[in-house]
Amino acid sequence: MIIIPARIGSSRFPNKVLADIGGIPMVIRTAMAVADVDNVTIATDSIEVIDIAQKHNINAVMTAHTHQSGTDRIYEAAKKLQLPNDEIIINVQGDEPFIETDVVQAIYNLTSNNRHNENIIMNSCYKTISNPEADDPNIVKVVTNEHHIALYFSRAKIPYPRDHHFNHYKGHLGIYGFTMKSLAIFCNSTPSALEEIEKLEQLRALHHGYKIAMTEVKTESFGIDTLEDLEKAVRHHRL
Repeated sequence: MIIIPARIGSSRFPNKVLADIGGIPMVIRTAMAVADVDNVTIATDSIEVIDIAQKHNINAVMTAHTHQSGTDRIYEAAKKLQLPNDEIIINVQGDEPFIETDVVQAIYNLTSNNRHNENIIMNSCYKTISNPEADDPNIVKVVTNEHHIALYFSRAKIPYPRDHHFNHYKGHLGIYGFTMKSLAIFCNSTPSALEEIEKLEQLRALHHGYKIAMTEVKTESFGIDTLEDLEKAVRHHRL
């Protein structure tokens, strides 16, 4: 099951999940982009999103408006859908209308391979980015060990290039794979100080001693966080 969290409120970009891209609301376009991988449900706090999803024949579940993260929102939706413990759940953000099927499929496959490993609570992915790109705090960096397990995530540039010759940073993509069981464990775990400092919820898993498996992907997709991003998305759609 792919669950797309779609919170209607946004301090930086109100109602962005309904922003028009080529005549289709952004969250609907995202759902359509991933529909070939697995069944899709939108988890939202908006009756307007529910109605629009129904018009496009996409399943949607109403969730509370008080959730602090998209992961908490998809967990409520998963419980309402009564998904079994071994169900694979992929969290795809609602502002990724150009996400490639291959990227989501890679996360699905990784989650499936790790579904019986109780040490791995999450599965995710990264793309290679350049040294200048790594300076951007909006691009989350991840470092991994030789087994492709995440060691740490940060908005800072990690690893630090002391000699200034490193150019193979790993830019994290905010797509996560869980089982229903691991999603429940994560959402019932207490938040961590590092999570609050960096504003990165995946650090909660590392704080509690769990592992996050990673895989490298190739992608040209980009999230939409600002009106400038939306203008870029509209231009991209016209190409």
